[in-house]
Amino acid sequence: MENKKSSGHFAALFTILIWGTTFISTKILLVAFRPVEILFFRFVLGFLVLLILCPRRLQGASWKQEATFMAAGLCGICLYYLLENIALTYTTASNVGVILSLAPFFTAILAHLFMKSEEMLRLNFFIGFAIAMVGIVLISFPGSKLELNPKGDLLALIAAFVWACYSILTKKISSYGYPVILTTRRTFFYGLLFMMPTLFFFGFRLGLSRFTNITYLFNILYLGLGASALCFVTWNFAVNVLGAVKTSVYIYMVPVITVVTSVAILHEQITLLSGVGTVLIWIGLFLSESKIGRKGENHHGCTE
Repeated sequence: MENKKSSGHFAALFTILIWGTTFISTKILLVAFRPVEILFFRFVLGFLVLLILCPRRLQGASWKQEATFMAAGLCGICLYYLLENIALTYTTASNVGVILSLAPFFTAILAHLFMKSEEMLRLNFFIGFAIAMVGIVLISFPGSKLELNPKGDLLALIAAFVWACYSILTKKISSYGYPVILTTRRTFFYGLLFMMPTLFFFGFRLGLSRFTNITYLFNILYLGLGASALCFVTWNFAVNVLGAVKTSVYIYMVPVITVVTSVAILHEQITLLSGVGTVLIWIGLFLSESKIGRKGENHHGCTE
């Protein structure tokens, strides 16, 4: 069981390492693509890859289970990313980054309310949360003030809550005992289905000729194959093994990965506040990770 838990922690950390670097690919693609186009293409690619890896159908799901898949797709694939992208048009990226880091807190509250048999909260979780949030603020606003933008900030707050809902739904789905690749693919399907009506509202155009640019092609493949197909499977695996709360606290690490990536790839300089913030986030993560939930048994992979 310890090996299984270690695998869960590794999967969560690996996922966050990838998700923390996606801002670079997104920034490159935004030169020629609208946010909704990037979102649609990456999850279509993710769905197709999962279909190729595991072409068998998910069979035997009840209507209640199917409704859970639909809700997960609506929350984790469609609403979360749309709300995040819209929020960025009204408020700063720093504001959005800090507010989205509230997702573990919302996840803990929802888990406590609806999954008492799965997750337990202790004081160290809230202490760790507070320390990590201080660190995230130091990283996000070095030398600048936090400026409130009510409309965008509220949308980001809703996005954080929606991701928490997705985490709880993912944990619920894990209890069904289906292979994680099949459940992730089913979630992608419903997410894309809910996304379809919004495409033309946000000015979507197919424009596949843009992918003749090797830079755009590489970055959409990175987002589709890595950040979507692979990372949603590894994230869902981690939720299955560790629980929704323990896995969600890894979200604290996203600003740290962003800072490190900016230094390594964009050659930006790390500030003293960023360094202190990074240390605080690590402390908060370790405090939050200690004895906050119970473990459960689940099935993973393509075969049952």
